[in-house]
Amino acid sequence: MRFQHVSAGGLATSAVAVNLYVSSYSGIVTSLQLAPSAQGPGIGGYVLTTTASNNGSGPQPSWLTKDSYNDVIYCVDEAFSTPNGTVTAYTTSKSGPLTLIDSQPTVIGPVSTVVYNDGKALAAAHYSGSAATSWTILPSGGLKALQAFIFNLTTPGPNTDRQEAPHPHEVILDPTGSFIIIPDLGADLLRVFSIDPKTSLLTESTPFSAPAGSGLRHGTFLKTESGKTFFFLVSELANTIASYEVTYIGTTGMNFTNVFLSGIYGNRTMPDGAAAAEAVLSPDKKFLLTSSRNATFFNLTNFDKTNSTKIPSDTLQSWAIDHATGELSLKQIAPAGGSFPRQFSVNKAGDLVAVGLQMDGRVVVIERNVVDGTLGDFVANVDVAGQVTSVIWDE
Repeated sequence: MRFQHVSAGGLATSAVAVNLYVSSYSGIVTSLQLAPSAQGPGIGGYVLTTTASNNGSGPQPSWLTKDSYNDVIYCVDEAFSTPNGTVTAYTTSKSGPLTLIDSQPTVIGPVSTVVYNDGKALAAAHYSGSAATSWTILPSGGLKALQAFIFNLTTPGPNTDRQEAPHPHEVILDPTGSFIIIPDLGADLLRVFSIDPKTSLLTESTPFSAPAGSGLRHGTFLKTESGKTFFFLVSELANTIASYEVTYIGTTGMNFTNVFLSGIYGNRTMPDGAAAAEAVLSPDKKFLLTSSRNATFFNLTNFDKTNSTKIPSDTLQSWAIDHATGELSLKQIAPAGGSFPRQFSVNKAGDLVAVGLQMDGRVVVIERNVVDGTLGDFVANVDVAGQVTSVIWDE
């Protein structure tokens, strides 16, 4: 049973142990457990421990998705040096270890997956493979190949090093469950696919063209209580966060109207080399959290109390959402806990954020104020072998 209490400062504090799963370029999916310590909530109030190391995902696991319809986790392997990637299915357990169900070869370079059509299918974005694929989810949780879309680019984008080809970076399900959206970093397109609910087949619609050189990476939807739908988009190359009001073209397409655009650091000067990364909606839908890599804003006290060396830290940003307009207001720029916060996730209560720090091989857990949306203390951390690519909660 999960329960929480709310302190005077507005922090809801989780009170029971929970599992997390971490992928890294070590070739391992690591099982972690976060549990309250005797000190209670706050600094040192949680203990994060490794409970299992799970092999079988391939040499470079890049993304984990928990299927909310069952206790299956899907892991994709980017597979830099092999002819194809893989997509692997595992069952979870209360104690943490994963059990292999199925592993299937796929187009090279998968970096994101999403379960769609009420748990009947899985879609994947393939960065280096310039592709999107879909899979039927079998009763066992295993997978059967359904479709593959290979994209082409006739003319490279302005950033010729990164935009020499299409590079789909994420697959995102819209609030109606009727469309999948794919930000394409190489082509500067939001690719739109409608879903056939009877067959799970995807049909490509007219894409939305973003400004040249944007380098679209990740995004998330918000449907407000008034019925408006907004889409928030992080662009890696331009280092921007944008809001779009979404309208639907019947059952086949979508329109995106820009209502807000800002640098990922608000009105602060963009650091050289910065690379915007993730966008996550808070559980109460009032705030947006983003991350940026390769730009040290903070130097933190070492998590190892016997080590006096400071930890250079990139950043997370907290934005308040205006539900009437879709505009964002920067609330906070906070330390991420180390280098390259490639991906992070928020627990269901909204009071804890787990951050995967790619270049440090570390996962940190940060307390979050559910009232004002800001991030607080680091409450737990653990080192993980290899470059961390994703971390998810098993709730």
